[in-house]
Amino acid sequence: MLTDIEIAHRIQLKPITDVAATLGLSENDLHLYGPYKAKIRLEALHREKTNHSGKLVLVTAITPTPLGEGKTTVSIGLSQAFWKIGKRSVVALREPSLGPVFGLKGGATGGGYSQVLPMEDINLHFTGDFHAVTAAHNLLSAVMDAMIFHGNEVGIDPGRILWPRTIDMNDRSLRNIVIGLKQALNGPMREERFVITPDSEIMAILGLSKSYSELKERINNILVGFTRDRKAVYANVFKSAGAMAASLKDALLPNLVQTTENTPAIIHTGPFGNIAHGTCSLTAIEAALAFSDYAVVEAGFGSDLGGEKFLNIVSRLLGRHPDVAVLVVTIRALKYHGGMQKDELTEENLDALQRGFENVQAHLHILKNIFGMPVVVAINRFPQDTEAEIEKLSKLLDAENVPFALSEGHAKGGEGVVDLAKAVIATIEKGENNYRPLYSLDLPLKQKIELVAHQVYSAGAIKYSKQAERALRVAEKNNLNNLFVCMAKTQSSISDDPALRGWPRGYNFYIDDIRFRTGAGFAVPICGNILEMPGLPKQPAAWQVDIDDDGVITGLF
Repeated sequence: MLTDIEIAHRIQLKPITDVAATLGLSENDLHLYGPYKAKIRLEALHREKTNHSGKLVLVTAITPTPLGEGKTTVSIGLSQAFWKIGKRSVVALREPSLGPVFGLKGGATGGGYSQVLPMEDINLHFTGDFHAVTAAHNLLSAVMDAMIFHGNEVGIDPGRILWPRTIDMNDRSLRNIVIGLKQALNGPMREERFVITPDSEIMAILGLSKSYSELKERINNILVGFTRDRKAVYANVFKSAGAMAASLKDALLPNLVQTTENTPAIIHTGPFGNIAHGTCSLTAIEAALAFSDYAVVEAGFGSDLGGEKFLNIVSRLLGRHPDVAVLVVTIRALKYHGGMQKDELTEENLDALQRGFENVQAHLHILKNIFGMPVVVAINRFPQDTEAEIEKLSKLLDAENVPFALSEGHAKGGEGVVDLAKAVIATIEKGENNYRPLYSLDLPLKQKIELVAHQVYSAGAIKYSKQAERALRVAEKNNLNNLFVCMAKTQSSISDDPALRGWPRGYNFYIDDIRFRTGAGFAVPICGNILEMPGLPKQPAAWQVDIDDDGVITGLF
């Protein structure tokens, strides 16, 4: 059986100018990064987005397991399938982070015959967007520390600085550090922390900005800390927005690549769905809509995370909501949620599947009952799935009165996802879309947090730490209530406890702190033991990656 990277190496790539031509783009509309990658110039986006408006398909999932459920593969396969039945489609995805690529999860370019290519480039540095975000973020840190060292004319309290540093690597040793040793040379000693680059507020801002002027405005609005008398200090006082935006000049442009079937894919920005808003950039989504009949957009992790944030945050900033939600389900995930252990999941077990089906019901509840979305279930088939298990799951879905189809993009490419594409079109054409966001922005911050926790997570009592309670008072004092809520919690459970499988209900939900990302427009409750800087596992994926004397990379997956 071929590995993902072996399949990728066997695909004959088309020049990216030819891929762009299928969307009506000329070479003048592109900023080329070699023969197979390009950025789409903003002028082309502004010209095209008023000419055509495709249907928006949001791909989300049930609660993921340690094995992964193949949501990216399904998204790519679905876009390929639309082309198979004569519909133009663009899949819009997030860029992979080097942290997971070298950590536990591996790459994020799909799998088998539903991948985006060139997969090595996309997984490793790509067009440099992540490095630009890292540099811009850390420029603000450096300028702030320099101004403190040179007299601190802005009066910020070094002990009340909120702005961290960032790096795109899983490095647990940087979670909490001390800087400023040898204070006479290096500035005041203080505690500092790092977040991984996908969790950087600059990443969120880049993904939400549609122009350089908006980019600078959002950067200037970042809350970086407080003075000693607890007055808010924003990034504009550090006079760095222009330089930061300049370093993000090319990073603002969405990236065009192709799938294993040479169909177009747009990949841009990479916020994580568990600790950030979890969707590719607004410009990427607008481009996918402008150039296609069906824009397929993936949101990170389950419908309780990336899905909720898309429907509460991204849809309102985008100015339109999805026409349908595709919920990715795997049989092995249901058996895991039904109590089986990871090393047992290749065994047939209909009872565990039925027990675990409550997790599907939870996500259907979120999408259909809370947000009013029409849903199609994609059963992402794996080789070990038995006919009896597929029949059992089909009956359970029939009982929920939800359309579904097998998705076999990994093994068959777009041809294996045609039934799903047809089901998506049929569901959209029914016109039964009753989308509604969960909360109004003008509600108090605490009320918005509790609406998400109670209704989306099925939580019981909400428990705030003293630090979280202080943050709520800060929000009240500084007029920070009018923010979206972007919850940071584990992806491994609908709850804040990764050990709770299935559909946990009525449990205590813990909020440890609240971050204010005023440039992005978010309040970020830190729930449970979620980490903003992951660590490497005992056996990192980096151990498998290698390169030979011909420059051929192996070991990526």
